[in-house]
Amino acid sequence: MTAPADFLDSFFALPAGSFTGTANGRSYSVTRLAMAGGKSHKLVAHERGGAEYISMNLYLTDQSGALLRPCEMPAAKVVRFVLALVPDS
Repeated sequence: MTAPADFLDSFFALPAGSFTGTANGRSYSVTRLAMAGGKSHKLVAHERGGAEYISMNLYLTDQSGALLRPCEMPAAKVVRFVLALVPDS
């Protein structure tokens, strides 16, 4: 799936590294990593005190654009999560 522009804006606004945040009324521990000189990105989120889990990879390519690759979950779930995620201050 090609990542939507609003998803990309929200994703790249998230802090790099590990942080906590809230999405859809739930608290998460989140890690966002950049790899391969910024051409590959990974996000993993674990619900604090719960069972919810989000995992995805994002590949930035010259020919295909921004490719969103969720890990064993629907892309729509990942997009909703990232759009709703607000890092704790």
